[in-house]
Amino acid sequence: MADETCRIGRRPFIIGSLIGIATLGMKGGVSSVFAAVPSPADELNHYQPEFFSATEWKFILAACDRLIPSDHEGPGALDTHVPVFIDKQMLTPYGKGDDWYMDGPFDSHASKLFGYQMPFPLQVLYRKGIALTNQYTRMKYNQNFSDLPAKVRDNVLTDLQKNTADFSQFGEADLNAGYFFTRLLENTKEGYLADPQYGGNKNMAAWKMINFPGARASYPQWIKIHNIKYPLGPVSLSGEQA
Repeated sequence: MADETCRIGRRPFIIGSLIGIATLGMKGGVSSVFAAVPSPADELNHYQPEFFSATEWKFILAACDRLIPSDHEGPGALDTHVPVFIDKQMLTPYGKGDDWYMDGPFDSHASKLFGYQMPFPLQVLYRKGIALTNQYTRMKYNQNFSDLPAKVRDNVLTDLQKNTADFSQFGEADLNAGYFFTRLLENTKEGYLADPQYGGNKNMAAWKMINFPGARASYPQWIKIHNIKYPLGPVSLSGEQA
């Protein structure tokens, strides 16, 4: 998955994803000032997940790191705190499935046009998907997903994406690997591009990378102007400016 992202280019990949996500909703010299401010990585290392267990959290960190890795074009999912977004998302009515139709029938192999096709909410999908993926990697590599080298994690994510990781061999009849991967990737992109108030897109770094103005009301006249960079930085829904 990471190889595919690098091949098509980060900016086109992210800008293409933005279309479906836009509705989501310091005393001293310079060096001492920056030393006093926790970096995004330090803050993420000290974050205590509210929903995920320790093992599940390691999986989320490891998966997000490979789905949107940092590179010369811009920050990655860990730099922008996407795992924090997903953790907080699990505790919302969306994550709990409070307003979802859950009476079936369900078909996990149905077209995406049929909407969510699981007999359980997103919280359960993540718990099952993470546990089953770890079972798969322990069987194939004798390690949990989070302990694998980056290249091997890429291979495992590809197995999930192509649904060649067979969850049914572990007794799971309802959830297939491809469906879990689709949700994981969608939520990762949401966290990367959503307003920072929801936990991800730390410092509006993703918006800066694609030159997205955020909640600026005066932006529409710039939409059709090409080859000229928008002169102002992004603004969050809370009014914070980058």
